[in-house]
Amino acid sequence: MSHTGSGVNESSGGDDAVDAIVSQWTHERPDLDPSPIALFGRVHRIYLRYQSVLTQVFGRHDLNSASFDVLAALRRAGAPYRKAGRDLASGSLLSSAGVTFRLDRLEAAGLITRQRDADDRRVVYSQLTDKGLDLINRAIEDHLRAENALLHQLTKEERDELARLLSKLERSIIEADFDTDGDEVAS
Repeated sequence: MSHTGSGVNESSGGDDAVDAIVSQWTHERPDLDPSPIALFGRVHRIYLRYQSVLTQVFGRHDLNSASFDVLAALRRAGAPYRKAGRDLASGSLLSSAGVTFRLDRLEAAGLITRQRDADDRRVVYSQLTDKGLDLINRAIEDHLRAENALLHQLTKEERDELARLLSKLERSIIEADFDTDGDEVAS
């Protein structure tokens, strides 16, 4: 794959909207390097399309992303598919209140049960029911089938390399440490 200094992909067989944006900024502000747009613009577009696919996949199982995440966390815990609420919150992007709300809905749907710890009444365990286990097993199959379909043009080696590079990008973003005003505090 070849790129110009502006980050425009010359081997894509034609410009896409991101290429056009980079080209326009290069023309209008030659004093700036708009090449990050070539990456972040695509990451953003990929994310939007990916979310749309997941919404459809989860919708076929009457789930949303947050409910899927909770059920999947319980399933990944292994038999008896049980975790404390605080562990579910720390392993997700949801707050404790968000997890509690989600658990209330999953319990009402008969997908989980909740029990208090016998020794520490502050601790509440959530556990998949047979119905919840069946649902998450079907949902994860559809989820992974959809993700594999989205990646069909990439070889195993390309997937591995992309995962490695995205992990490196994530670390770079975390380490950039921008404050709330968008000013970089550390490099």
